[in-house]
Amino acid sequence: MESLPDAIVQYILSHLNNARDVAVCNCVSKRWKESLPYLKSLYFPRNSFDGYTSSDSPDIVIWKMLSSITCLEELVVYSPFTSSGLASWLLLVHSSLKHLELRMDNITDYKACVDSPSKLDCVSAAKNLESLKLWGVLMANPPKWDVFKNLKSLEIVGARLEDSALSAALRACPKLTNLVLLGCEGVRSVSVELPYLEQCKLDFYGLGNCSLSLTCPKIELLEVQGCSWLRVRETTCLRKLLIANNSGRVYMVDFGKLSALESLSMRGVQWCWDAISKMLEWSSEVKHLYMKVEFTGDLESLLPFPEVDFVEFFNSHPKLQKFDIHGAMFAALCQKNSLKNVEQGFVIPCLEEVVVQVRSPLNAEQKMSTLESLLKYGKNLKTMVIRILQMKSNHSSSDDFFDEICRLRFMNRKIVRIE
Repeated sequence: MESLPDAIVQYILSHLNNARDVAVCNCVSKRWKESLPYLKSLYFPRNSFDGYTSSDSPDIVIWKMLSSITCLEELVVYSPFTSSGLASWLLLVHSSLKHLELRMDNITDYKACVDSPSKLDCVSAAKNLESLKLWGVLMANPPKWDVFKNLKSLEIVGARLEDSALSAALRACPKLTNLVLLGCEGVRSVSVELPYLEQCKLDFYGLGNCSLSLTCPKIELLEVQGCSWLRVRETTCLRKLLIANNSGRVYMVDFGKLSALESLSMRGVQWCWDAISKMLEWSSEVKHLYMKVEFTGDLESLLPFPEVDFVEFFNSHPKLQKFDIHGAMFAALCQKNSLKNVEQGFVIPCLEEVVVQVRSPLNAEQKMSTLESLLKYGKNLKTMVIRILQMKSNHSSSDDFFDEICRLRFMNRKIVRIE
């Protein structure tokens, strides 16, 4: 290092970002310390101040480091801090800062949320942000944010949100292309209107009874967990869609024609059959379909799926390449009359991979007939995975059914495997 020109040393050391490493380098030599102003990114881990004994508070230590940097672009702080400390840091670096990630740690501290300015309010000083990620947020009141004109990505992980506060935060970010809300509780109804949004992942924690309205004409990827009512009208660009509800029921879905959709995943304990049938109707162009819904039924009663015609299903999804079929949907395709409409010349043209989950020996004959039909009519089928999951029965029918599956695998060993 001693033989290298100053510019090379500065370039190498400018790629350090861990605050502890930077502090150690500052103690090595004056030459190394003079490289500190050229840092582009600075990261303070959770344990940054473990064992710290100096009289300066952590807030002041961070401020001193930031004051020595001329053009900081990324700041990540997982160590504890105060709202006044955050305000003082952003006052130093707001003009150059593009990426900010903060562990807020105030999800249960209502007093800190209503204090003025709160940590959330202080973020507004970084007007040139392109990405913002917040962990452990209590957003009981609308944050006092001006419009972030350059913000493209907003991620909030682990939060307690009020509807009005979330709506206000989204209005302050009109240029978002990526929105991620994970492990968020307290939301009852949310409306997202973002004209440039392309990717959206929403995970609402709680009773699973949220309602969502999405108006984003450029949306390409949408993942939603915990909603009972969904309305997404502009879907011409939507390519990947996941809807799950592990705590409540999916009552209503309202989508436009999903003409660009390539991947659809439906998961949950209970969906209304109307919601399932509409999603299957709208997604006729889908290439990958994942279905793991256990029951249907409109109210409290848990009902099995109605019979699904095997031929009609695959004729209405001619581009289907991969089919993950679990629980009730597999049972629906294995009913007595599901294969009655098979005509001469019928084929499943594009299907290449099938994953089937089997949990019960009931209707074993129909299930075997369905598996055999997938092999017979799937002319391009390359892989069939049969997953035997928690099949419990003291009756010999379980053993007989498993023997039949093993026979099917033996006869089609290049395609079929058992897990």
